Amino acid sequence: MSTPTLGRPHNLATKSIEATSLSASWQALLDHHARIGDTHLRDFFSADPGRGTRYTVEAAGFTLNYAKNRIDKETLDGLIALAHECELPARIAAMFAGEVINTTEQRAVLHTALRAPVTERLWVGDVDVIAQVHAVLSQMSSFSEQVRNGVWRGHTGQPIRNVINIGIGGSSLGPKMACEALKHYSQRGLNMQFVSNVDGTALAEAVHELDATETLFIVCSKSFGTQETLTNAKAARAWSLGQLQDESAVAHHFVAVSSNVQAAKAFGIAPQHVFALWNWVGGRYSMASAIGLSIMIAIGPSHFSELLAGMRAMDEHFRDTPIKDNMPALMGLLAVWNNDFLGAQTQAVLPYEQYLAYLPAYLQQLTMESNGKQVRRDGQPVGCQTSPIIWGAPGTNGQHSFYQLLHQGTRWVPCDFIGFGQSLNPMGPADEPFDTQHDLLMANLFAQAQALAFGKTAQACRDEGVPERLVAHRVFEGNRPSNTLLARKLTPHSLGALVALYEHSVFTQGAIWGIDSFDQLGVELGKVLAERTAAELAASAQPSPSHDSSTQALIQRYRQLRETSR
Repeated sequence: MSTPTLGRPHNLATKSIEATSLSASWQALLDHHARIGDTHLRDFFSADPGRGTRYTVEAAGFTLNYAKNRIDKETLDGLIALAHECELPARIAAMFAGEVINTTEQRAVLHTALRAPVTERLWVGDVDVIAQVHAVLSQMSSFSEQVRNGVWRGHTGQPIRNVINIGIGGSSLGPKMACEALKHYSQRGLNMQFVSNVDGTALAEAVHELDATETLFIVCSKSFGTQETLTNAKAARAWSLGQLQDESAVAHHFVAVSSNVQAAKAFGIAPQHVFALWNWVGGRYSMASAIGLSIMIAIGPSHFSELLAGMRAMDEHFRDTPIKDNMPALMGLLAVWNNDFLGAQTQAVLPYEQYLAYLPAYLQQLTMESNGKQVRRDGQPVGCQTSPIIWGAPGTNGQHSFYQLLHQGTRWVPCDFIGFGQSLNPMGPADEPFDTQHDLLMANLFAQAQALAFGKTAQACRDEGVPERLVAHRVFEGNRPSNTLLARKLTPHSLGALVALYEHSVFTQGAIWGIDSFDQLGVELGKVLAERTAAELAASAQPSPSHDSSTQALIQRYRQLRETSR
């Protein structure tokens, strides 16, 4: 598939885009940007009173209102033309068909098969991928029910009360985010913990005051050799055996999600308690695989099936819907517009739902590991900015933290606001017809998006009687774009749809930039150097001369600090 050559990064000082060898649709958008780039959202709305309802799409239980973006019909038409020129529909079809679209690693990308119904078939070579997926789901379901019902017992016959997931990256961020997001649906008698950081404090705090006889560890590593995960797993094993005093106890307190059965067996895990993970499942796309075992234990197989159904609903919408009405595609195209044409460098994700506290961190990895690339699939420089920096926090906490910058800072940040029509924990007065506390939460969401878009002029300040010396301080520039996503309630289904929405938005952005969104080669150099340096730290010899002088000095100083008597 061909990929157009795009423009160079923004010159932020002049707010211009220098371009070379542009595709026709990219050049058309550059020309369009030159005409409307400084148009204020107040003017867009004034010129088009119906845009608030027209710039809305529905999918999988979500409503996306994107009217508060700095776009008009010509912008949308240009972005859709760009998507077709980059062959986005063909790339979507190739992904769902199981073609090799992860070209650097020569792999199919089949996370969508993880949520396909058992009645479907997807053959990759002579293997029916969906049949494999459902065999593992059945294994997960049986095991999770045993843990939840107390049938699975530890080495001394005690039921499991603590479940600790050991993984890193997507093997931890996804399950941790989902378990917190779906805590309302969880079995509260189970204490769910997540350990990812190789810092020993992470494991120490997770097991603090726990009883090993009641604790189950899930070791998540495709290779069963990921340095941080295996280090934590060995430490957890030592902690368990420190209490249990019997090597055979490991089989009762450890299971694995891995493709390396032999390594897991050597660790002491019974082969029947190794849950398969395939090489076509990327870590940041793995929540619906056996990596989600901790989620299934927390919420149960039935709710886990609803999570998969929500993902599947958004998958089908993305696969089957024309781009002009395609929610993930539109969100991805708007991100490209904000990033490459309007000059935004970050994007805030602002869920007005406390249970979604870990969603921004999850989306950081999904977006920045997928699209933080500098070359296209053909190895040539991309020629423009790629992934925005993703960050955020739940509302209304963020309003008393970083919203000052969002409203009046010199950097402008596109925002995704996420809200729900109903709270899972109504707190308003019983004699009120609606949950007034939730109404207040959502009033803040709508007000913040409105204030960012329209701001407040100097004249409006004067009309309110603001003293002239304070007018400049009271002005809100506005013209700061946002999307608003609404669903009825946070459920397993809606969480699944939300995750898949962002997955496919990221895919869309990668398709436009012509990059491979499914490798993560940029994380490897640091790992290689860390392994080499760790061996040196264990020795007493001089640091390797291959290190730069700064690193050598730091290693020497670290050794001094490590060896200093307390």
